[in-house]
Amino acid sequence: MAGNLTRDEALERSRLLTVDSYAVELDLTTGPERFSSTTVARFRSSESGGEVFCDLADAVVREVTLNGSPVDPALYDAEKGRIPLTGLAEDNELRVVADCAYSRSGQGLHRFTDPADGEVYLYSQFATADAQRVFACFDQPDLKAAFAFTVTAPAHWEVVSNTAVSSASTEGATRRWSFPASERISTYLAAVCAGPYHVVADEDYDGRIPLRLLCRASLAEHLDAEAIFDVTRRGFGFYEGAFEMRYPFGKYDQVFVPEFNFGAMENPGCVTFREQYVFRSKVTDADYERRATTILHEMAHMWFGDLVTMRWWDDLWLNESFATYAASLALVSATRWDNGWASFADRYKGLAYQADQFPSTHPVVADIVDITSMEVNFDAITYHKGASVLKQLVSSIGLEDFLAGLRLYFQRHAWGNTTLADLLRAVEEKSGRDLSTWADLWLRTSGPNTLRPEFTVDGEGRFSSFAIVQTAPVDYPTLRPHRIAIGLYDKGHRQRRVELEISGERTEVAELVGVARPELVLLNDDDLTYAKIRFDDESLAAMLGGIGEFADPLPQAVCWTIAWDMTRDADLSARDYVRLVLSGAPSVGVSILRTLLNQARSAAQQYTSPSTRAEVVGALADGVLRLARAAEAGGEEQLAYVQSFASVACSAEQLDVVAGLLDGSTVLDGLTVDTDLRWSLLRRLVVHGRAGEAEIDAELQRDATASGERSAAECRAAVATAKAAAWERVVSGELSNEILRSTLDGFQDVADAQVLAPYAQEYFAALRAVSEVWPTELTRVLAKAGYPSSAVSEETLASTEAYLAEAAPPWWLRRLVLECGDELKRTLRAQNA
Repeated sequence: MAGNLTRDEALERSRLLTVDSYAVELDLTTGPERFSSTTVARFRSSESGGEVFCDLADAVVREVTLNGSPVDPALYDAEKGRIPLTGLAEDNELRVVADCAYSRSGQGLHRFTDPADGEVYLYSQFATADAQRVFACFDQPDLKAAFAFTVTAPAHWEVVSNTAVSSASTEGATRRWSFPASERISTYLAAVCAGPYHVVADEDYDGRIPLRLLCRASLAEHLDAEAIFDVTRRGFGFYEGAFEMRYPFGKYDQVFVPEFNFGAMENPGCVTFREQYVFRSKVTDADYERRATTILHEMAHMWFGDLVTMRWWDDLWLNESFATYAASLALVSATRWDNGWASFADRYKGLAYQADQFPSTHPVVADIVDITSMEVNFDAITYHKGASVLKQLVSSIGLEDFLAGLRLYFQRHAWGNTTLADLLRAVEEKSGRDLSTWADLWLRTSGPNTLRPEFTVDGEGRFSSFAIVQTAPVDYPTLRPHRIAIGLYDKGHRQRRVELEISGERTEVAELVGVARPELVLLNDDDLTYAKIRFDDESLAAMLGGIGEFADPLPQAVCWTIAWDMTRDADLSARDYVRLVLSGAPSVGVSILRTLLNQARSAAQQYTSPSTRAEVVGALADGVLRLARAAEAGGEEQLAYVQSFASVACSAEQLDVVAGLLDGSTVLDGLTVDTDLRWSLLRRLVVHGRAGEAEIDAELQRDATASGERSAAECRAAVATAKAAAWERVVSGELSNEILRSTLDGFQDVADAQVLAPYAQEYFAALRAVSEVWPTELTRVLAKAGYPSSAVSEETLASTEAYLAEAAPPWWLRRLVLECGDELKRTLRAQNA
C-alpha cells in the first residue's frame, strides 16, 4: 500500500538522514483532478554514497534531480509511492516535479465544491503520512524540517499556511502567494488551505499573536467569531502561564473546513477544524463546550506534539493523551465550563472503558509496526484512556510537580523528538517519584480493572469492616495501584470522604470502620482513577432511585458512567437504564444530558430484547417529549429533548407530533424549528414511510448547502424502499468521505431491521472488493458504519468470523471488523438480559 512506511524503515532512514528544509511550489490552477507540485528538499546524509527513498503517493512524476543530476522518473514505484535515491552526498538537494491528485477522502489535499455558490475550497490533512500526496518528502515524524510554500491560485482566493504570507503578486486571474520558512516541524504538520475563505482577524489577550478565523463564504453569517476568539485567548493565557513558555509559533489561524474526517488537526499556525463547529442552527451548550474543548485540545498540541514531537507513532499518546487531559484542565481553569471534569468523566472515560474492553484493546503506548497500523489507533485508548491515566497520575503526584516536569520537558526537547522515557525522566526529576513501575503498569498493559466495595455492618448500622476488592480481566490480569476517594452519600449529599492509595486484590479501609453506613457508597468519588466501578446492592438501588438528588455534578457523572458500563455489560437491563435517564435527566447539565439521551437511545433500540423493544422505545419517546414540554421554553434542555424525540419517535401518535413540528401545526412554546432540526424531523418521517423523495427534494431546495446535501443523502438512504439504490451508491466508490458517511448513517436507520437483512452478506462482499482499491479512510468508513449491526444474530457473528478467516484482511481492517463483531456479541448479551 502506498505510503505504508514500516517502523524499521523509518529507523533506518532517520539514522541516515538529517533533513534541513523543503521548498514546495504548488500550482492550484491546473484543473479539477490534479495540481502541479515542485519540491526542493535539502538534506544531509551520514553515509557518502548511501541509498534511501523519498515518498510521493498517487503522482505522475515529471522530473527528478538529485544534486544536479537527473534521476529517471520511471524509477518511481507508483504502487509503493517511493522514489529510490542512490549515491547520496554529505549535503544533498533533491528536486521533484510531479502532478499530484486532489483527494475526496479527506487525505492529502482535499477538494470540495460548495453547492451554495459553486466555489472550490481546498485544505490539507497530512497526518499520519499523507504529506506525500502533495509533495515529495521523507514522510515520518522524526525527520523535522523547515517548510516554505509558494502557491499559485485563483486571484480571488485566500491561501493559508503555517507561517504568515510574506508576499503575494497578482497576474491576470491568478495570484502567487509566498510564505517564509516555518520552524522545524514534522511533515504531517505542514499545511496549506486555499479557496475564497471568509476571514475574520483579531489578536490574542496581550496583542502579541495575530489571530484569524476562516470559513467558507457561504457559512460566514453563522461564524460566531467573538465566542471562538474568547476561548482562544483564554487558552493562550492558561497554557502560557501553566507551561511558562510563550506560544512557540508566529500567528494562529483557525480554519473551518468541509468534509473533515476528524474534529480538528493541530497544524502549527494553521489549525483546521470540521466546519460543523460553525453552528448554522440553534445548538445546546454541550456543542459549545465540545467546540471549546476541541479548540483547547489543538492549542495544547502547539507544545505537546508540535514543539516537541514523538519520534515514532508508538508514542502518539505523547500528543493525544496530553492534549486531551490539558484541554479539560484548561476548560475548567480558564473558561465558563468549570464543570468540565464531569463531562470528562461521563463522556470521555466512558468511551475509554468501552474501547479498553474490545478484543483489539492495546496499551496506551502501542506497538506500531507501520503506518496503516497507526491509522486505526486514533482511538479512545490513545486519547481518552491515556488522558484518564494522566489524570490519575496527577492525583497521585500533584498538579504542580506534574506541570514542573512538563516545563522541563519542553525546555529540554524543544524542536526535537522524544520517547516516553524522556517525559518520565523530566517528571521524575521534578516530582522526586520513580515512575517506572507506574509506566509499566498503566501505559504498557491493557484492560480495565474493576473495583468493588466489600463490607460488613454491625447491629447499629456502622461498618464493622470495609475493603476494596480489585479484579482484572482474564486476558489482561494486571492489578494496578490506584489513588481513589470513597464517598458516603445520603440523599445525594456527601457525608464523608476518604482518599487513599490501594493496590493488589484487597485493600482494607480502616478509616471507615465504625462509620455509619450511608444510603450510597461510591468508589472513585471525584473520578480520580481509571477503573470500572461496581456498587453493592443497596447502593445500586439508591443510585437507581435517587440519581437526580446529587448536589455535585462530578460524583453524579461517575454514577452515570457506572450505570452505562453496567448496561453494556448486561449487569443492568436496558429498560432500567432508560428509566434511570428519564428520571435523572432534569438534574444534569445540558453537556451531560446530550450524552445520556444518546445512550438511552442506544439502550432502547439496540440492547432491548425484540419482544419488548417497541414498548421501551415508545416509552423513551413519550418520556423525552414529556420532558420537552416541561422544560423552559426556548431553553437548551428543550432543544436537546426534542432532538432526542426526533430520533426515537415510533408510534403513530408520536409521528403525528413529529409531522406537526415540521409543518408548524404543532407548537412548543419557545422552540425554533430551524434548518437542522427540520432535517432531523424529516428523517424520522422518512424512516417510518411518512415522507419520501418529494419531501426530501423540497427540503433540499430550502437548504441548498453542503450541510443540506449531507442531510438529503441521509434521508434518501433512510427510505425503506430505496435501500438497494442507497447500497449501490455506497459501493460505487464515487462518494466523498462525508457523503459516504452520511449515506451509511441513513442506510442503517430503519423501522424494521428485517429491511436490512439482505445486506449483511453484501457488506462482507463489498469489503473484499474495495479493501485494496479504495483509500484507507473510505474503507474505514465502510468497515465501521456499514457493518450489519441491526442483524443481531449468531448468523451474523458466524459471517463475521468467516470473513476474518477467509478474506485475511490487513491487520488494520481486521481490527475494525473484529470490534464491530464484539459489539454485536455485547448486544446479544444485553438483549438476552
